[in-house]
Amino acid sequence: MGQAASIDWELLRAKAIEAMHQAYAPYSTFPVGVAGLVDDGRLVSGCNVENASYGVALCAECGMISQLRLTGGGRLVAVACVNGNGDPLMPCGRCRQLLWEHGGARCQVMTAAGVRTMAEVLPDAFGGDDLDHFDASRG
Repeated sequence: MGQAASIDWELLRAKAIEAMHQAYAPYSTFPVGVAGLVDDGRLVSGCNVENASYGVALCAECGMISQLRLTGGGRLVAVACVNGNGDPLMPCGRCRQLLWEHGGARCQVMTAAGVRTMAEVLPDAFGGDDLDHFDASRG
C-alpha cells in the first residue's frame, strides 16, 4: 500500500473536503480538513477547531491523529489536507511533526506541488529515535 499508484488520492481529498465542512473556524474563517489512509486500510479524518483564545486552537491534523489512536492506532500511509476551497494545503510545522510521529519518513502527503514523502516535507526530522540517543550523564 506504500506505492503512490495504489493510493486513491481523489478519495482521500474527498474525505478531507467532507471533514473541512465540519470545521469550526469563526475567527480565522479558514476551514481546514484532512484525511489519512492507515496501514490497515482504514481512513481517518479531522477538521480544525478554533477557540477564542487563539493559541489553543486545534489543527485538523490533531483531530485526525486523535481519531487514528481512538480507532486502533496504526501508521499513516498517506495524508491529504485541504483548505476551504478543497485545494491541497501543506500542514503547518507542528502538524508535520505529528504526521512524522504517526506516519514516519515514507508517509506520503498531497501538496500543491504534488505528492511528497514526509522526509521531503520535514527534512532532518526529530523523532523518538532521537530521544533514545540522548545521554543525560554528558549534560
